[in-house]
Amino acid sequence: MPSHSTYAVEPGKQSDEDIFTQRMQLYESMSLQTNIRWQWIAAIDQYERTISKARPKARPKLGNEVGIYVDELDWVGTLNPDQNDQHPNSIQWFDGIGRDGNSDNIVSRYDDSDLLYSVLYAVSEKGTSDEGVSIGLWDYYQNSRAVQRIQQFERIYSEYNKLDLFEHAFPLPLGSIYAYRDTWGAGRGWGGKRIHEGTDLFAGYGINVKSTCYGIVEIKGWNRYGGWRIGIRDLNNHYHYYAHLQGFSKDLTIGQVVTPGQVIGWVGSSGYGKPGTSGKFPPHLHYGIYSDRGYIEWAFDPYPSLKRWENEERKRLRQ
Repeated sequence: MPSHSTYAVEPGKQSDEDIFTQRMQLYESMSLQTNIRWQWIAAIDQYERTISKARPKARPKLGNEVGIYVDELDWVGTLNPDQNDQHPNSIQWFDGIGRDGNSDNIVSRYDDSDLLYSVLYAVSEKGTSDEGVSIGLWDYYQNSRAVQRIQQFERIYSEYNKLDLFEHAFPLPLGSIYAYRDTWGAGRGWGGKRIHEGTDLFAGYGINVKSTCYGIVEIKGWNRYGGWRIGIRDLNNHYHYYAHLQGFSKDLTIGQVVTPGQVIGWVGSSGYGKPGTSGKFPPHLHYGIYSDRGYIEWAFDPYPSLKRWENEERKRLRQ
């Protein structure tokens, strides 16, 4: 059973429901103003939010509700002598990104409507259709990874038509026999010296492996280290890595949106060789999480998250 996490929501006095409601109101308002579907708007904003969370010193928070970040020189225009310019005409004269999103004749880099509208205005220069937005995203970010992430997020939002998609589930059935401990950073020798970037959950062959999150299947197939493995991207811009599987759920495909608790495969011992290699170690699920920082990804210890999801799920089952 999934457990709810507020990891993707800024802490504060507001409830998660209030935060999502206010964001949705802003997205729908901007959708009417720009003719861009709210799912694209939410995807852009959430991508920006995740990059700012990963790089808080380089991208300090600007708005209250939105996650958009725009550099001050990009906002007013590189050659603009007034770096604090808030006048629409002069900012446009100097080719700044900043636009007036709430018709108050002030262009503020700290206003949610102005921030969001400014980016949407730039992105929609090639049109507001799905194709036009995709082209506009490339023109704006000049980064294929950013475009892919936003397209993935849009796909998730379009599947469920809501923002509150941050629940989690433990990757193995709680009623099964399994064992795990924190093995983060342990040495590994096969294929060259390296460290263990994940947690091994030991269980019997064929035990169901479940998605821990709402997300989209990014990778499915063979890896000589991880064997039959699946990679799922969530809205926190975290890549969830499931390795050494015995096989995949029959209907699982790359690009498919999945839910927390959905069976995606089965515990096995595949890997450490050519496709089909199996049995070089006891059956287990290798589970890892990687955070996207915009141009690179870095792994972090998934053990605390696994313990939290396991405990929350047990608590829910006892209720």
